[in-house]
Amino acid sequence: MRILVTGATGFLGRNLCPYLAEQGYRVRALARPASDWKFLAAHGIEVAFGDVQDPASVRAAVEGCDAVIHAAGYFRFWGPRARYWEVNVEGTRNVVEAALAAGVRRFVHISTVAVVGRPRRGAVIDETYPCQPVDDYQRTKWEGERLVQEAVGRGLPAVILRPGAFYGPWGRYAFNRLFFEDFLRGLRLQVHGGRRYTFPIFVPDLCRVIEAALHRGRVGEVYNVADQSRTHGEIYEIVARIAGVPAWRINVPAAPMWALAWAWTKLAGLTGREPYYPLTLATYVFYDWVVSSEKARRELGFEPTPFEEGVRRTLEWYWAQGILRPPRRTPSNLL
Repeated sequence: MRILVTGATGFLGRNLCPYLAEQGYRVRALARPASDWKFLAAHGIEVAFGDVQDPASVRAAVEGCDAVIHAAGYFRFWGPRARYWEVNVEGTRNVVEAALAAGVRRFVHISTVAVVGRPRRGAVIDETYPCQPVDDYQRTKWEGERLVQEAVGRGLPAVILRPGAFYGPWGRYAFNRLFFEDFLRGLRLQVHGGRRYTFPIFVPDLCRVIEAALHRGRVGEVYNVADQSRTHGEIYEIVARIAGVPAWRINVPAAPMWALAWAWTKLAGLTGREPYYPLTLATYVFYDWVVSSEKARRELGFEPTPFEEGVRRTLEWYWAQGILRPPRRTPSNLL
């Protein structure tokens, strides 16, 4: 099976493309010439230069492929509204239309659990939970899903995956930054006493679910893919223990953090630079994201890596890359 992967040089793509190649698939990666694409060639992956925003390059990349994994997307907590639309909506439209024209046998679309918006108190988010997106990223990913579902009605054999918050090797943003980099570099802040729940997914696990979706996913179906939801405090404790550092944190009331995020976001409108704590981040850290992935477990065989193991492997990547300093002594749980 020849598979086209969009978003091949992003966080997911850096893990997914080598994984698929190792499983024996013929992988073609759509990559912008200015991106860091050379690792692809080292894994024997064919590189098709182009951009999801360029329909001609997408059509050329899809030609001769049996399946498409559409993993390209613009994800930031703050950014130009037009950029979200151009990549997450128009880019998806271009990939969908090219896949329909080429008659691919399977299309796997990578969306996000975040399309639901702000979770209601006490709610469990499964695939039937109503989607009410509240920011540009969520709205455009939801619109991308709607384009894919409309194409299913036109004959596209598509499956939609909604992952949780990515963590693992090759990530430097969002979950990785907040729970690994910031914390281990001394920025030990938390709100609500660390009681809020978040929804991690170890990216290597997601790669395996994507492969399963190529063969076992039901056309037109949506699948949440997230590990057991955990409190922020629990995650900090596990990261600290495996990293061999003290687990203490400073609890900051929500109101000052809201005020700081508001001021930082207003300033960003003048400077054009993403604020370190933008207002949209509050949706993810001030609410409980309790996610059910039972459907993916049942139909796609999703079995998450134990969280402690995922944290250990992520830290080992950080240490190997020289991004974070390894512990002076090896913690007993790594022996």
